[in-house]
Amino acid sequence: MKIDGACHCGDLTYEAEINPDNVVICHCTDCQVMSATAYRIVARSKPDMLTLLSGEPSTYSKIGTSGAERVLSFCPKCGTNVFATTAGEGSKVYSIRTGTIRQVAELVPVAQQWTRSAQPWIDRVPSLPKFEQQYVPTTKATG
Repeated sequence: MKIDGACHCGDLTYEAEINPDNVVICHCTDCQVMSATAYRIVARSKPDMLTLLSGEPSTYSKIGTSGAERVLSFCPKCGTNVFATTAGEGSKVYSIRTGTIRQVAELVPVAQQWTRSAQPWIDRVPSLPKFEQQYVPTTKATG
């Protein structure tokens, strides 16, 4: 499947070829911290099938639980984390952050990984009240 996307400000744009059967939810603690939420959803590109169309990403390298070095790429202007890949030479598969993909509604996750790190309340999400716009909590004054 051909996809395209951009960071929040639109400075960093890309296109890629992905297999939609490789869309996963990641609950690892690194994804939780780096996305500032409970999990991250990624679509893996086919090897060497990501092309930057505009902008030049900034990068940050980290060592994953497996011991492998991962290079995370983000927009230097708005900070949007766009993709990650392995460090060093050789063929690259990119883990593209689905929130940056224009076709995100078509990408349904097929699996969850690193569930041992998942937040204990994650299974309660489907039962929470839903609001079409921002939720504004009501508070009662205490006497």
